[in-house]
Amino acid sequence: MPEVFQYPMTYPALWLDYYYLVTWILGMLFLGLGWAVFFRYGKFTYGVDLGCFWKTAVLILLTTASLGGPSYYNTRFVGEHGQDGDAVKISGDKLLYLDRKGNQKQFDLKDVTAIYQEPITYNPPPKIFIVAGKAANKDSIFVTRNLQDYRRFISDLSTRTGVDAKLK
Repeated sequence: MPEVFQYPMTYPALWLDYYYLVTWILGMLFLGLGWAVFFRYGKFTYGVDLGCFWKTAVLILLTTASLGGPSYYNTRFVGEHGQDGDAVKISGDKLLYLDRKGNQKQFDLKDVTAIYQEPITYNPPPKIFIVAGKAANKDSIFVTRNLQDYRRFISDLSTRTGVDAKLK
């Protein structure tokens, strides 16, 4: 009997597919609004003075916020919700990873050579890698702690493959 473990869908599929476009458009609108205010109310004189320094500093801060805000949000969002709606299935002697868009990755349980958690986590939650294959045919998938009942999945996988899971 196949066992299916699934990530919960915490956001609508439309947002999961296009969040990065929305955040970048909002960032560019914020930048455009800043430039519009700057050109409408800014006094432009040629020469280097303290006013030039403050205008430059404001534009640099505005640009940094407009580019950095969406970048930070998108990186954090994909780390926390990038797998929402995906499913992992252990069926007989196969391991199948199916993402929400219908793409799948499959390999035999006998080919699994390692199950380990990444040593350093850059974006929460930490990834748990499942490596399969030998030499040139290596492939891997990862699951995160957002996977519903991920501990049972890892223990079942470890039992069926005979490979000890190295988790922190």
